[in-house]
This record gives sequence, structure tokens and C-alpha cells, in this order.
Amino acid sequence: VQLQASGGGLVQPGGSLRLSCAASGLTFENYGIGWFRQAPGKAREPVSFSRTSDGAPYYAPAVKGRVTISRDSAKNTVYLQMNSLKPEDTAIYYCAADQSIIMSSITSSQYYDYWGQGTLVTVSS
Repeated sequence: VQLQASGGGLVQPGGSLRLSCAASGLTFENYGIGWFRQAPGKAREPVSFSRTSDGAPYYAPAVKGRVTISRDSAKNTVYLQMNSLKPEDTAIYYCAADQSIIMSSITSSQYYDYWGQGTLVTVSS
């Protein structure tokens, strides 16, 4: 299984970015996909989660209303559209996948089996 995160970069406050997580080596529709981020000197924190089935995705309170997660099963890819970016959104963003994660565990990084390499998002003027 491989997860390839991409789409990070330098953006001004108020700007937008779309991150991508391309998955291979797995049956995509069977896996929940989560996004986490880790800022310098801080612990990794959850950002968003996409379920395998229909149902409301999860958004962390810090990003709710500014972030949208979506899945493209034809491309085995999950996207994270981030708008109205703030300097405090600066972090390395990671995507992670798990086949059997339950909803009560989606915010805990320890429950994910597979991780991408991360993509750096820098929000600065």
C-alpha cells in the first residue's frame, strides 16, 4: 500500500490550496482516509476524515467551514480543499488510511495502518 500526498506550497493568508492523497495497492472503497497535520514543535493533530460509505465527513473544529474533503474513486484519490488559510494552518499535512477504523477512533493517528510522506503547507505573507 502506498499513499502519495501532494499539493502543498506557500500561500498568503486568505488563500486556498487543494491537497491530494493518491492511494495504490489497496481496494480504495474499503478504506477510510484521514488527513492529519503537524506544525513545528507540536503534536500531530487530525484535520479531516472521509468515510468509506455515504455519511458526513469529519472536520476538526479548527478547520470546519474552511476545509472540504472529497473522494474520487475512479482516481483512488482523496482531496482536501482548504480555503481562507491562516498562518496557524502552517504544517506538514499527512494522509492516512485504514480499512477497519471505527468512527470513535478516526482522530487518533495510532489507529491508521498506512501513511503518506506528507506535504508542506506554509501560510505566510
